[in-house]
Amino acid sequence: MAKKNEIIVKEVVIKTMTKDGVDYICITDIARQKNVVDPNGVIGNWMRNRNTVEFLGIWETLHNPDFNPLEFEGFRKEAGLNAFTLSPTRWIEATNAIGAHQRRYSPERKACETQPDCYSADACIGGR
Repeated sequence: MAKKNEIIVKEVVIKTMTKDGVDYICITDIARQKNVVDPNGVIGNWMRNRNTVEFLGIWETLHNPDFNPLEFEGFRKEAGLNAFTLSPTRWIEATNAIGAHQRRYSPERKACETQPDCYSADACIGGR
């Protein structure tokens, strides 16, 4: 079970949570400060950056024995190219990442990881 909290950064509420001993911070809340309408676009742009992909890969290599380095290598080689895109979900599924977490919500903003009526999601990045 995840423990939920929040922090205040420059008068903005940023959700945090702890799941399986790993602390996560909601990058969707951070991205929303740059673009209220499309925070997922901000996250997508951040995740396609070569430095971001390398950082995520190094973190996973150090902390995740089940990390898939072959998929990471493919992402690393493509990162930064105009046609390259990467979402938190794709990263998690392809590399078996544990440092990122995708949390889905219902229209009422209640967590609904398995419900089919979910239409939006928060992405969280964690560390040890």
